[in-house]
Amino acid sequence: MKNWLLCVGALACFGGNSLAQTTWDIGGTEVTAYDLVTGIDVPWELAWGPDDHLWATSRQGEVWRIDPATGAYDVVLSIDVMNNGFGEPGLLGMAFHPDFAQTPEVFLVYCVGSSWNGEERLAKFTWDGAQLINEEVLMTLDAGGIHNGSRLLFLADGTLLMSAGDVGVSSLAQSLSSKQGKILRLNPDGSIPADNPYPDSYVFTFGNRNVQGLALRADGMIFASEHGQNQDDELNLVLPGRNYGWPNVEGPCNTTQEENFCADNDVMEPLVSWTPCIAVNGMEFYNHEAIPAWNGKLLMSVLGGLGGAYERLSVLDIAADGTVLGEESYFSSFNQRIRDVAVNPETGSVYVAFNGPSYPGSGPNVIKEFRNEAFASGISSSALTEAIQVFPNPATERFSIVVPEGPGLARVQIFNSLGLRVADLTTEGNEGTVTLPCEDWTAGTYVVRCEKNERIFTRSLTKH
Repeated sequence: MKNWLLCVGALACFGGNSLAQTTWDIGGTEVTAYDLVTGIDVPWELAWGPDDHLWATSRQGEVWRIDPATGAYDVVLSIDVMNNGFGEPGLLGMAFHPDFAQTPEVFLVYCVGSSWNGEERLAKFTWDGAQLINEEVLMTLDAGGIHNGSRLLFLADGTLLMSAGDVGVSSLAQSLSSKQGKILRLNPDGSIPADNPYPDSYVFTFGNRNVQGLALRADGMIFASEHGQNQDDELNLVLPGRNYGWPNVEGPCNTTQEENFCADNDVMEPLVSWTPCIAVNGMEFYNHEAIPAWNGKLLMSVLGGLGGAYERLSVLDIAADGTVLGEESYFSSFNQRIRDVAVNPETGSVYVAFNGPSYPGSGPNVIKEFRNEAFASGISSSALTEAIQVFPNPATERFSIVVPEGPGLARVQIFNSLGLRVADLTTEGNEGTVTLPCEDWTAGTYVVRCEKNERIFTRSLTKH
């Protein structure tokens, strides 16, 4: 495996020792944070799957299917990607066919090539219950070292939106003959919808610099978050056929030159913009009663500026006509770039992908779950009997590991925060508890990874 993951599940207690947790008061609702998956490198897309699992992509080229109760995960696809995902390209957006029960297809965007000038592919895969198979490439376009987009969003009519960045060539955004700097619309089979705004063209909107967030509201309104250059990150209302101004306009039309261009080209101005740039990213509407203060509002990930400021989850109150009524900020105290957000439709838990403290993202990263425990009682601690347990946690001189029950060998590996392996052992699952000394280990966070019967279980360990 290329990436090391680690989970902290729901109310994971053993022998009276509970895992560290942090709580927030959100409009009078107590919300608790747990590390669901940690140790991975640049989780990019989070999506709640039709199979009641959390799915995630890594920019390094893997797709994970995560059990939300235990944090155990399966790698269901691993592909080679451009630059192995260390720059802005790699494996990016993901979406599920809207009729997944009858058509179990997963759509992915990824970049390939051996240089910073490669190819971006939109492809669909078939889910066979264990792996993603039978790739079919639906569309190709240029990939670059920067500005590749790419979020995917299915609309109520069954068509698919794909955001495509300008790959650093800003003039492409105004050219209707190029797919770059656009939001594209296609049918699930890759064909062009007959009612697209430009005949025989995938182009749905143009004049976009680098859209990295797409969200659909219950009333059908579409919103996009877009990166500015030196100023004016944008939240936009997405309307077919509209010009969003880039590179001639950045943010609102507020200079003489911009005003002239906007008048001549019917430019759609942003609903709101942010200067300095805060690096807006993945978005999802929160439609759940578990956190009443967020119900009906837009959750927007914020990576923060290059200098390491502004990282947060922004919660935007948006009126029926698209007017932004207010914004609140959460989770900036983690000092981590926030890439994407997803919502559990059953419990109302919010999953947030953190990408480390610096651009463009480096491991070990974390996917956290923010949960209203009082509401999400359906996630039982008994489910964690299938996962590994680590105690005491934090540890000082020694700690014990309980591996998953049942027959079969279990390989347990422990890694420090730099990804260096500090322990490696194999044990039978029925052997119960394994105790290891740690008094000579450096204080910090470690990843405990257990692989058994082709499933991966993980935990964090804090050494004091």
